[in-house]
Amino acid sequence: MSPAEEKSLPLPERWPRASKFALSACAAAVAELVTFPLDLTKTQLKVQGEAAVHHSEVAAGQTVPYCGMLRTAAGIVQEEGLQKLWQGATPAVYRHIVYSGVRMDLRDSVLGRAEEDTFPLWKPVVGGMSAGAIGQFFASPADLVKVQMQMEGKRKLEGKPLRFQGVHHAFMKILSEGGIRGLWAGWVPNVQRAALVNMGDLTTYNSVKRFLLLNTPLVDNSLIHSVASCCSGLVAAVLGTPADVVKTRIMNQPRDKHGRGLLYKSSTDCLFQSIQGEGFLSLYKGFIPTWMRMAPWSLVFWLTYEHIRRICGVSSF
Repeated sequence: MSPAEEKSLPLPERWPRASKFALSACAAAVAELVTFPLDLTKTQLKVQGEAAVHHSEVAAGQTVPYCGMLRTAAGIVQEEGLQKLWQGATPAVYRHIVYSGVRMDLRDSVLGRAEEDTFPLWKPVVGGMSAGAIGQFFASPADLVKVQMQMEGKRKLEGKPLRFQGVHHAFMKILSEGGIRGLWAGWVPNVQRAALVNMGDLTTYNSVKRFLLLNTPLVDNSLIHSVASCCSGLVAAVLGTPADVVKTRIMNQPRDKHGRGLLYKSSTDCLFQSIQGEGFLSLYKGFIPTWMRMAPWSLVFWLTYEHIRRICGVSSF
C-alpha cells in the first residue's frame, strides 16, 4: 500500500491497536464513573470483620458491626456527603485507562481474533486470562491508590488521621514509604483477580453473543449486547469476588517502614486467615454489591464500546 493510500484510510484502519486502546479506555472510563459508588460500597464491605481476626477487644465481648450495601452507602452519604461516594474515582479512571485499554488490545492480539463464526472457546478463555493479568499488572499502582483512598472516609469516622491529601500525594507517599515495590503492593492477588474476572467477562460476553447470533433470529444490536453483558457480569462476579476480597485486604493493610504488610504475609496467608477467622463465606463478602456493580458496569461498558466502534467504522466486537 502506498503512503497516499494509507493516509486515505480512516484512523481505526491506519492505527488499529492505538484505536482499539483508545476506544476501550473511553468506554471503561464512562462505565467506571457511572458505577463507582457501588465499587466504593463493596470495597468497604470487604474489610468488615478484619478486626475480629486481629484485635483482642472483639474477644473481650465487643462485636464488629456488619452493614449491608444500602446501609453502608447511606452511612457514607449521611456522615461524609454525597460527593464522597466518588472518593477515589480519579485513580479508578486512571486504572481503567491502562487496564481496559491493554486487556482489550491484548485479548485479540495474543492469540489472534478469529472472524469466523466457529471461534473456539479456549481462545477467549486463555486470551482473556492473559490479557487481564498483563493489563492489571501495569494498572496495579492506580488500583492500590484507589483502594486506599476509598478507605479514607472510614478512617475519618474512626477518628484516625487521613493518610492522603489527593491522588498525587497518595502516589508520592506510597512511593516514598515503600519505593517502587510499594506501588505494586498486593499485585499478586490483584493479577489473580483480574485474570479470573477478565476470563469470565470476555469469555462469557463473546460466547453468549455468538450463541444468540447463531441460534436465534436476533441480530447484532443493543439487545444482544445487553443480554451478553449481563451474563458476563454475573460470571465475572462469581469468579472474581474471593480474589477481590483478598486483594482489597492486602492493599488496605498497614505496613512497616520497609513496606511489608503487618497483617498478612501473602495472598495465601490472607486467604487462610479470612477462612479460619470468619469462615469460607467471608470470601464472598460484598458479593451482591460486586455483582450489582459488575452487571451495570459490563452493561455500560459493552454498550458504549460497541456504539463507539460503530461510530468509528470498526466492526462489532
